[in-house]
Amino acid sequence: MEVKQLKLIYFSPTGTTQKVLESIAQGITVRDAEHINLTLPERAQQIIPPFSNELVIIGAPVYGGRLPVEAVNRFKQLRATKTLAILIVVYGNREFEDALLELKNLAIELGFNPVAGGAFIGEHSFATEDVPIANGRPDGADVQIAVDLGAKIKDKIRSLQSADAQKDLKIPGRFPYAAGGARAMAISPVTKEDTCTVCGTCSSVCPTAAISINESVATEIDLCIRCSACIKNCSTGARVWEDGTMKSIANWLNENCSIRKEPQIFGIDV
Repeated sequence: MEVKQLKLIYFSPTGTTQKVLESIAQGITVRDAEHINLTLPERAQQIIPPFSNELVIIGAPVYGGRLPVEAVNRFKQLRATKTLAILIVVYGNREFEDALLELKNLAIELGFNPVAGGAFIGEHSFATEDVPIANGRPDGADVQIAVDLGAKIKDKIRSLQSADAQKDLKIPGRFPYAAGGARAMAISPVTKEDTCTVCGTCSSVCPTAAISINESVATEIDLCIRCSACIKNCSTGARVWEDGTMKSIANWLNENCSIRKEPQIFGIDV
């Protein structure tokens, strides 16, 4: 089989998942790969035609060992007919636990046929300059692994007679899923009013429309998914975590998850 069309489908609040998918696409070397970015609320409403003969790369971050609920809900609008898929999760150097298995099961439910998978490392959502947790990742080494993965996947697909020839992709994880306890937290970043310029950037990057801008910045805590997109995109440093629990989690991750982990690849000999 030849890869003639490539589509990148992702939920990527802080851009790390998107970067990994783009690097894999670079290795596949298909001209004009199409992006289907499901991160922002307005993108979640777009009509997406069913997939058939394309190759797709589906990617999402890992929150507490699981896929973000918002990502799952947005991926559920996808429909495919045995379309070959590369499945990617990006986690903050702790562990990806059940997330990649969850993405595999969801992809099969939607009609995709997983051909390869990977768990890459990205800068943790809770990381700061003072409390680093995989800061700067995916870095150059990660990108090269992703590019090489794309090239190897292209070779694997060339060896297939048809999409049906791809057999079950083995992915680690547990079902029923055991991870995901952090989903129940109801907290959000706050805005330092003396630093905030009310520019609206935080609202524009929020994947759940939890932030509204009037004369000041207001956050609807129940909608916040703690992705930290507002913090990482604030040019004045006005969006911060002040909650003690979040600071404790970040400090624990900094102390216990500082040893560099490398991407893990499934379905491809590396």
